[in-house]
Amino acid sequence: MVAAVGEVLDPARLANLVLLHWEGDENGAMDRFMSRAPGSQLVGSALSISLNAAGFGLHERTRGFRDGDTLELGEHTLRFLETPHVHHWDSMMVVEEKTNSLFPSDLYLQPGEQPAVTTDNLAEEMVDAYRMYGIFAHEDPVRDVVRRIAQLRPDWVHAMHGATIAGEALPHYSDALLDKQFAYQGVLFGRTIGA
Repeated sequence: MVAAVGEVLDPARLANLVLLHWEGDENGAMDRFMSRAPGSQLVGSALSISLNAAGFGLHERTRGFRDGDTLELGEHTLRFLETPHVHHWDSMMVVEEKTNSLFPSDLYLQPGEQPAVTTDNLAEEMVDAYRMYGIFAHEDPVRDVVRRIAQLRPDWVHAMHGATIAGEALPHYSDALLDKQFAYQGVLFGRTIGA
C-alpha cells in the first residue's frame, strides 16, 4: 500500500488517513503505514477510533468524529455522517463539501471492472452482489442512509468498490436499495448457511 500511494505522492506528506470502517484485514497494519506518514493522524468514526484503533494499539495521532462534525482541510471541508450497520457497526461516510462528493464506504458498489466514472445503471449487479456477499445484515439501516443521501443530492459518489457514480445516475442505485431485497438471507457465495 505504501508503494501504491508512493506512485501518486510521498506518504510522508499525508496529513489525514480517513477510514470509513474498520476491518482487521484491511486496517490491521495501520501502525506500520502511519510510521511512513509521521505527520498524519488517523481519522474515523468516534466509535471506531475509541474501540477498534485502540484495540489494534493505536492510541496517539487518532481523531474520532461524530455525525455532522467537520474537518477543515484548507481548500476543502469534510463532513462526517455516522452510518452504523451500513456494512459495519462503526461505519461512517464522508461528504467533501466543495465538490459535493460523497465517499459512501461499501454502499453503491459495482462488481467487476469498471471505468473511472460511470453514468451506467448497474443497480441490478449491485443488488446481486450484496445478496451473494452477505455484506448487510438488514435492509432498514441501509435504507435509512439511502434516504438521507437522497436529501444530500451529491454530485459525485466515489464508491469504495467500483466506479465514481455521477450524481445524475445515483437514483438508479438508490431506488434499487429502497425497492429490492438485498440483505443477508442465509446464503453466502451460493452456499446455504446453517441449513
